[in-house]
Parts: sequence; structure tokens; C-alpha cells
Amino acid sequence: MTTAQRPLRADARRNLERILASARTLFAERGAQAQMEDIAAHAGVGIGTLYRRFPTKESLMTALVRERFQEFTVIAEDVERSCEPSDALATVMRRHAEAVEDDAAFQLAMMNLASFHWEGIEQDKAALGAILRRIIKRGQKAGTVRRDLRFEDYGAMMCSTTATMYFLEDKSGWRRQQEILLAGLRPA
Repeated sequence: MTTAQRPLRADARRNLERILASARTLFAERGAQAQMEDIAAHAGVGIGTLYRRFPTKESLMTALVRERFQEFTVIAEDVERSCEPSDALATVMRRHAEAVEDDAAFQLAMMNLASFHWEGIEQDKAALGAILRRIIKRGQKAGTVRRDLRFEDYGAMMCSTTATMYFLEDKSGWRRQQEILLAGLRPA
């Protein structure tokens, strides 16, 4: 068993949770300007503790994004089980957006996809992708999702939504933008 696979001690788990929560808070307040030293202080851990776990700001952001992709998978599984095919795509898009509405770290990562380090997230993306593909196909078979929608379009639409969240002063404006997107997903 490698160190990465070994369960964390209770104190190490608490430290990790505090670091991730503090990172989310400070990225929300300061955006990319949030500093690792400030995150450690906010979490109440030493800078060495933070750097042992996350040697760079990018590795910390990767952990935050990975956590979100795992949450997205749980949401998508729930939607696939509980929603009619005609409503599933709109429901999963709304719930994914609501999950990151106040998460500036995730929003920043999605706007910097070209430079983002996806290492360690590939499996999480693949698990989510499998469910989303089924949801899209079910909606297409039900006649409520346009036939030319591809899975790859989902990511682009969600990136658009997260950018709207990040840049609009009216923080609820993403909901209107997403409704416009969802209307465009219906067959003509």
C-alpha cells in the first residue's frame, strides 16, 4: 500500500479538511492572488504542513478541482437515478452549477484549462463522463435534447457558466445565462 492509498490519521484528515476549506475561502475572497502562507495561517496549520501535502498552489487547486469532480459524479448518479430522461440534463447542469456557485478556485481552474494540471483527476473525469454521456443519450432518445449535442459540449457549457459566475457582478446572473443555454439544447 502506498502513502497515497493509506488512510489518513484523524489529525492529518482534519488538517487536510481545514486546508481545503481555507483554500476555497481565500480563493473566493482573493482569486488567484491568494497566497499559500495565508492559506496555511487561515487553516491554523504550519506552512510546512501545507507544503508537505501541496508543494505548489497548482497542486492545491488540483485537489480542490478533484474534490468537485467527485462531487459532480455523485450528483450525476443521483440525477440519473431519480430524474426522467426529459429533465435529467437540465437538472444535472443546474445542480453542478449550484455546487460551484461560490467556489472561485474551481471557477479559476475552469477558465485556465490550458494550463491546469489534470494529473490525478483523469479517473474522476472519466467516471463523470460515463454518466453524463448516458444522461445526454437518454434525453436525445426522449426527444428533449437536440441530436447533435455531444458530451464534449457539456464541459464547454459548464466552463461558460463558471466564467459567468466569476466575472458578473450580479452573482445570480449565471442562472439566466444557463437557462439560455438550456433552451438552446432543446430540439428545434
